[in-house]
Amino acid sequence: MDKSKLTDWSLVQSFLAVAEAGSLSAAARQLSRSQPTLGRHIQSLETSLNQQLFDRHPRGLQLSAAGTALLPMAREMQQQMYRLSLQAAGQSEALAGTVRITASVFAAHYLLPPILAEIRAAEPKIELELVPTDSSENLLFRAADIALRMYRPNQLEVITQHIADLPLGIFAAKSYFDQHGRPTTAAELWEHDLVGYDSNDLIIRTMQTMGWQVDRAKFAVRCDNQATYWQLVRAGCGIGFCQSEVARADNSVEEIDLGIEIPSLPVWLTAHGAMRETPRIRRVWTLLAQALKKHAKSAA
Repeated sequence: MDKSKLTDWSLVQSFLAVAEAGSLSAAARQLSRSQPTLGRHIQSLETSLNQQLFDRHPRGLQLSAAGTALLPMAREMQQQMYRLSLQAAGQSEALAGTVRITASVFAAHYLLPPILAEIRAAEPKIELELVPTDSSENLLFRAADIALRMYRPNQLEVITQHIADLPLGIFAAKSYFDQHGRPTTAAELWEHDLVGYDSNDLIIRTMQTMGWQVDRAKFAVRCDNQATYWQLVRAGCGIGFCQSEVARADNSVEEIDLGIEIPSLPVWLTAHGAMRETPRIRRVWTLLAQALKKHAKSAA
């Protein structure tokens, strides 16, 4: 495969989209282009390379041997183009434009809205986009400009900073406690229904490091989505764990102190190295860090 013939990025971009989506229609939706346009791009690239890149099937397109050989080169070109766009975007000196922030569903729902309102009031020329997701977004591909994480990211080419530690507490709905009573010791906790995670073993591992031999069967109700998890606690499904500041603001729940020292939740901010010093991103980063530190301090 002659790499020197890969000179038109739009053709390569269409090739990658079709290779990943498996059909022209799905790739067209992904790129917000028309299906005929993608068809012409694939045909033009095949003509330029004198190779058939896809085998046509009734249910879609499948990479041919030539297409499979081209794929690593195309992905390398994609990474170089993204790096170029990152570098170019990072040259902007204006304290205006869009900053895209990603965070967990729980943080996006309960933690960030008042903070983003403060940022908007402070910098009305900066537009904010919030991406709630529990999956790790790839900052290299501009899935976000700033990522809020509850763990230290290890992705290459990023700058990361530990901002604060958020205290966690033990909570349940007042209705649950009124019906089942309130445990006063750690031993009594196990006599109650507990809300835990499903496939995520974070709570189990944390408890095991504290000397409690538990497994997922100890939790009567389980859910990995943390926003939904909190709604299960609020509804009275059992006793659970939550960020203290968020839970204490909810009048439907009650906190119990069992003398258990629960490890805090670390908060990290992460941005791509090429974008971190862009004025608008640096400004939003600073305001986020200040607000998160204030939030953690008030929860302590």
